[in-house]
Amino acid sequence: MDDQIRTILIIIVSVSIFGLLLFVYVKNTIRNKINKLVEDEKKRKSK
Repeated sequence: MDDQIRTILIIIVSVSIFGLLLFVYVKNTIRNKINKLVEDEKKRKSK
């Protein structure tokens, strides 16, 4: 029983870490795209 609990905990922790890393990557990618769109819009309005 102890091995099963350890295996389940390792899986849960691994999935959580992977999910957190994926979330941070997607968040930064979206932030960069939004900032680029805002800069492009400012340049377009200033012309």
